[in-house]
Amino acid sequence: MSIRIWSIEGNSQALDGGAMFGNVPRILWSQWVAPDAENRIPLACRALLARLDNGRRILFETGIGVFFEPKYRARYGVLETEHVLLRSLETAGTSHEEIDAVVLSHLHFDHAGGLLDRWAEGSTPKLLFPRARFLVGMDAWNRARQPHPRDRASFIPELPDLLERSGRLEIIDGEVSSWLGESVRFEFSDGHTPGLMLSEIGGEGGVAFCADLIPGVPWVHLPVTMGYDRYPERLIDEKRQFLTDKLSRHIRLFFTHDATVAMARPILDPAGRFSVADPIDRVVGLPLNG
Repeated sequence: MSIRIWSIEGNSQALDGGAMFGNVPRILWSQWVAPDAENRIPLACRALLARLDNGRRILFETGIGVFFEPKYRARYGVLETEHVLLRSLETAGTSHEEIDAVVLSHLHFDHAGGLLDRWAEGSTPKLLFPRARFLVGMDAWNRARQPHPRDRASFIPELPDLLERSGRLEIIDGEVSSWLGESVRFEFSDGHTPGLMLSEIGGEGGVAFCADLIPGVPWVHLPVTMGYDRYPERLIDEKRQFLTDKLSRHIRLFFTHDATVAMARPILDPAGRFSVADPIDRVVGLPLNG
């Protein structure tokens, strides 16, 4: 099996550092990521492109995109007005029209908003990726269909209907997709949101798309969670199990929200604290040989 991967930058955003670091005090987290004058920290919305050995192009998430009208782009710190993900795909030698599948860990807008075309006055949301299958975990799909008041604002109301009407929606309820095969395996987490679907690409020696279980390098440290997480204590337990498994099988971590690190190798120090080694800011056609 030979798979190649690329990091695909999407639109960036800026969110309140206190919300992103939960109960970690500002005096500590501000040493990890410098906040701006409004206490916001820079965040990537990075996707992962994989070209499988059968030639299929699989995109893991789509970032936040530019589906928001201007006042909401300002609220969530989205500075770019172009759909950055589309340009990044072209730089990687492909386009949204050529993507065969989009794998979505969950349907919060900063992970699925890039599925939609750029906002325009008076227009209705339009789904991009005209030939792609859309893979979503069952519990994450149900949550998007019936969100809780705590996270209702995190979803795009029109998106589930658009995905269903495409006729290309696949709901995942297991470790593999019959269409993708064994190249990609799934596991699930509930600490951040019900049914967060975590993708492992390439098996042993491959890469894991960490989504919001581990948004970036600072969150590799077990006690660090987000204020957005549904069950922080459960998430810590899930993170410990996840990192222990990836470390034992030499699987690298791919970060969607880290502004400077796209991928790194998990390590465990003598004191039992997880961190990372060999961080890289960009991945370009890296081969995964399982």
